[in-house]
Amino acid sequence: MSARRRTKKAPLFIVLLSVHGLVRGHDPELGRDADTGGQVKYVVELLRALGESPKVERAVLLTRRVMDPAVSPDYAVAEEPLSAKASIVRIECGEEGYIRKELLWDHLDSFSDNVVTFLRSQDRMPDIIHSHYADAGYVGARLANQLGIPLVHTGHSLGRSKRLRLLAGGATRLQLEATYNISRRIEAEEMTLSVAERVITSTRQEIEEQYGLYDFYQPERMRVVPPGTDMSRFHPARENEWGTDIGRELRRFLKRSSKPMILALSRPDPKKNIVTLIDAYGESPELQEAANLVVVAGNRDDIQDMDDGARGVLSDILLAVDRHDLYGRVAYPKHHKPEEVAVLYRLAAASRGVFVNPALTEPFGLTLLEAAACGLPLVATEDGGPRDIVGNCENGYLIDPLDKEAMAATLLRTITDREAWRRFSRNGIAGVRRHYSWDAHVKKYLGLVRPLVDKTEQLPRACPIILQGVARKRALFAELDLSLLGDETSLQELVRTLRSLRKSVIFGIATGRRLDDALATLRRHRIPQPDVLISGQGTEIHYAPDLTQDTTWERHIDHLWTPGLVRKALRDIPGLTLQPKKFLSAFKVSYFIDTSIIGEQEVRQLLQRAEQTANVIVSFEQYLDVLPVRASKGLALRWCAEHLDFPLENTLVAGVTGADADMLRGNTLGTVVNNRHLAAELSGLAETDTIYFAAASHAGGILEAMEHYGFPSREEGA
Repeated sequence: MSARRRTKKAPLFIVLLSVHGLVRGHDPELGRDADTGGQVKYVVELLRALGESPKVERAVLLTRRVMDPAVSPDYAVAEEPLSAKASIVRIECGEEGYIRKELLWDHLDSFSDNVVTFLRSQDRMPDIIHSHYADAGYVGARLANQLGIPLVHTGHSLGRSKRLRLLAGGATRLQLEATYNISRRIEAEEMTLSVAERVITSTRQEIEEQYGLYDFYQPERMRVVPPGTDMSRFHPARENEWGTDIGRELRRFLKRSSKPMILALSRPDPKKNIVTLIDAYGESPELQEAANLVVVAGNRDDIQDMDDGARGVLSDILLAVDRHDLYGRVAYPKHHKPEEVAVLYRLAAASRGVFVNPALTEPFGLTLLEAAACGLPLVATEDGGPRDIVGNCENGYLIDPLDKEAMAATLLRTITDREAWRRFSRNGIAGVRRHYSWDAHVKKYLGLVRPLVDKTEQLPRACPIILQGVARKRALFAELDLSLLGDETSLQELVRTLRSLRKSVIFGIATGRRLDDALATLRRHRIPQPDVLISGQGTEIHYAPDLTQDTTWERHIDHLWTPGLVRKALRDIPGLTLQPKKFLSAFKVSYFIDTSIIGEQEVRQLLQRAEQTANVIVSFEQYLDVLPVRASKGLALRWCAEHLDFPLENTLVAGVTGADADMLRGNTLGTVVNNRHLAAELSGLAETDTIYFAAASHAGGILEAMEHYGFPSREEGA
C-alpha cells in the first residue's frame, strides 16, 4: 500500500497540445498573424511554469513542425528545451509549409498518429494531456480515447461565439464554411467537451455564457483558473517616472499633474464605454477638483484614417471633453508604447489614483491584474471577469457601468478615503501574487488535475459522441416594457424557464430603448443578457456574449436615409416635439407626439411630400420614431433569423405596442400581451387568426403563450 501511495504522489508528466501558429520559447512573434497571439504566449508561459514546479517530473508542449522558407528555421527544429524539465517538441502535421489553422483539419489525424509514435518512444506515457483550442482538442480527444489518458482542455475562444461575431460583421454562412470551416470546428469542440475530464476557463462567466451554448455543456467538469501575470514587468513604483516619455506627454495635457490620476486604458471600442466615464467625470465638479482623468485609447495618427468603430469612439471622446470643457483636467495621448503601459499604472499609483474599467462587459480583465500588481486600486464594471478579480483581491469596487452618478461617486470615494486606498493597494499587490501569478496558477492547476491521475474523483461520464443539431432552432423574442416588465413574480418565473431552455432556445429582446438604457434595465430586473438584443426600435443589433454589434445591419439600413432632411420636414409641426438629444441616434429621429393633434399617417404624408422615404412608428401612445425604411423590430428580427438560422415558424414573439406589430405579423408565433391601456395600438391584429391574445399581462402573458403554442416541445425543452 505504501508503494502505491508513493506512486500516486510521484511528480507528473504533462503533455500540452497547441497545434497552430508559430510556437517558440524565445522572442515570440506575437501578432505576426491571427494564429500567433495570446494563446501562444499562454501555452509557452504555462510550460515554463510547469517546468519549475517540484510536483512536475516533465512538461512537453507538442506543436506542429513547420519547414517553410517564409518563416524562421526555429520552427523546423524538432526539440527546443526551455529548462531542465520543460521543452517544445515539434511534430510533423501533413504538409511542411506554414498554413493557417482553418486549413489544418485534414492533417490532424496524421498529427495525432505521429504524436502517438512520439509518446510510445518515451520512457513512460504522460499522466495528463492538456489541449488548447479546437484543433488540439480534436487531437486530444482522439489520444485520450486511444491511450486512456485523462484529457484537460482550454478552449481560448469558441466556435459558436466566433460564428456570431463573424455573422455580425457581414459574413454569410457559406463564407464561414469556406473560410473558417466553422461547423467542423464546432463539431470538434463538441467532441472535445464530451471527452475532457476537466475544462479550464478564465472566468465563471465564460462557463455560463459561452460553454453553456454547447450540447456537451457539463459545468461540473469545468473549473476557473485565470492565466498568470508577468510580475517582473508589473510592480509598484520604484522611482519617480514623470520624467519618462509618457510622463512628459501626460503633463502636456494637465494643469495640475500632481493631483490623483483616474486612469482608463482600453482599445477604442464602443463596448469599453469610455464616453460614459468622461460624462460621469464631466458632470461631477467634486471629482474634477479631486483628480485628473487620463484616457489611453489605443494609438492614433489621424482619426479620419481609422476604421468606423474606432473613429466614432475617438471622435465621441474628443466631443465629450469639449462638451464638458475639461481641457487641462483630461489627458488623451495619441501614442504609447507597449512597455509604457506598466509606467502608466505606476504613475497613477504614485499619484494615489485609481484604475477604472467602465466596460459594458469585460470577459476577463487582464489590465485590472496588471494595474493591481502595480499597487493601483480598482473601480470596475460588475459585468464579467472583474467580479472574480475584485472578489479574490479585495482591492476596489464594482460599479454599474451605465450609472454615471454612482460611477463618479465611487471614483471620488476611492481617491479620497486614504485608509481604504492604502488597503486596496496592498491587497491588490498581494492578491495578484496569491491568485494570479504563474506560480499560483500552476499550484491551482495541479490541484485540479492531480485527482484525475490518482482517480480519486468520480466524474459523471457522457457518451463520447457528437450530438447532431449544433444550432438552436427555436427562439423567443419579447418587447421589454410592459411585455417582460411589470410583474416581478411572473418575470422571475419566466427567467427561470428561459435559463432551463438555454441550450435549445435563442432568447432575444426587441426594444425601442437605447442599448445602454436597455442593458441597465435588464440588470435592474435581473434578466439574463439575451443572445440577441435589438434596440433603438430595430436600428441596432447586438449579439451575446460580448455585445458584438451587427455592423452589416447598420450598413444595410443606411439606405435613402437623410435624418437632417427628416428633421427639417417635421420642424415646427403642431403636436410634435423633438426629444432630447440623448434619445436620438444616427438612425432614429424621435419625437413626443400628441395624437389628438396629429396622427401617424399624417406624419408619413408630410415626409412623403418632402420626398423622404422612411419608416414611421408610434408607440405607447406618446412616442413617434422616424427610422430608415429598412429598419424596424420586425425587419431586424427577420435579419437575425436569416443570419442565425432559426425558422420564423419556431419563433415566439411577444409584444404590446404599435412598434411590435410587424414582429407579430407573418409566420412568427405572435403573441399580444394583455394591456388594456395600449389595446388600440394593436387592435388591427385582432382579426388575425395566427396571433394569440393572452389573457395575462406582462411576463405572465408570455408564459401563457408558451403553454398555448406548446413552446418548446417537451423533447426540445428537456
